[in-house]
Amino acid sequence: MHRLILIFTLLCLPLFAHAETLKLTAKPIVTGLNHPWSVAFLSDGEILVTERNGQLRRIQNGKLLPQPVQGLLPFRAYGQGGLLGLALHPQFANNHWLYWSYTGSGQGGYSTHLARGKYQNGQLTEVQELFKADQKSNGPVHFGGRIVFDRQGYLYLALGERGERDNAQDLSNHSGSLIRLKDDGSIPADNPFVNTPNAKPEIYSYGHRNQQGAVIHPQTGELWTHEHGPQGGDEVNRIQKGANYGWPIVTYGEEYGGGTIGPHHKAGFIDPVYYWVPSIAPSGMVFYTGNRYPQWQGSLIVGSLKFELLARLVMQGNKVTKEERYLEGQIGRIRDVQQGPDGYLYVLTDETNGGLYRIELMP
Repeated sequence: MHRLILIFTLLCLPLFAHAETLKLTAKPIVTGLNHPWSVAFLSDGEILVTERNGQLRRIQNGKLLPQPVQGLLPFRAYGQGGLLGLALHPQFANNHWLYWSYTGSGQGGYSTHLARGKYQNGQLTEVQELFKADQKSNGPVHFGGRIVFDRQGYLYLALGERGERDNAQDLSNHSGSLIRLKDDGSIPADNPFVNTPNAKPEIYSYGHRNQQGAVIHPQTGELWTHEHGPQGGDEVNRIQKGANYGWPIVTYGEEYGGGTIGPHHKAGFIDPVYYWVPSIAPSGMVFYTGNRYPQWQGSLIVGSLKFELLARLVMQGNKVTKEERYLEGQIGRIRDVQQGPDGYLYVLTDETNGGLYRIELMP
């Protein structure tokens, strides 16, 4: 009987391998960044990077410019919050709209806000605040902050539950949800809870703990996110309209220090595509579509803060068949992962002297 239980347990665990199939090195592009959080690549070769505790920085020709971008709305670097996600409008080359998330204050404390402005030559103009998450709190954790556009031009903002777990199941507040907006901040008429009494109409999915990765699948166009679990239970999720992802009712995590939170599965809740036990503290992710590492095409690449590594999830359809880990402990806590226009992967390290690195094959 014990042998059968052990076999069943092993079959239920995610598959991972520490063996590396490629030999990689992380080449520093710039260092001296103050806890960088998100990176965006402009068509003219300029790179923009948010600093959580600092400013919106500019990189040109491999050099970090001393003068940051001007015109940001005021924000507060507070706990895990500050200047967070960054995204370009799908038609950025024509309209110059740049979007960013940040920690804003109000009655009751702090929450995640969203703004946009027209960016050119280090200056933001026509700056507009588009969204403010309600349910403000003085807690220092779980601001979320990733921003992504889908193929139809809708904008998604991934939020955390601000450390108040039960709010993730309450549609009357934004905490622990994925927000869907039009590019001007207005609410799409087909959002799932627009006509639900007392529900926030911006909500697209809910039951999330702290989402810090968001990406559009290159083949299907579906939105995928990942989120931090507590002690174990980090999740990768395929987002479905109006769906409940379970936190804190169902989870693979447990209380810090031990103790059950909830079951792993329950009817009415969406199971993750993949999960980590123990937690890797995921942040940033991208489906790789380039040709610099051809055998990685179609893989989901995730950064890890806790173990300071890149995780490659090998995909077969919508299932993960294997996990490989790279660069563990070599450059620091990985906060963001993006594919650059040149087909290389780029990562940001969440350190007081953080950097932007290009991932290259070793000779």
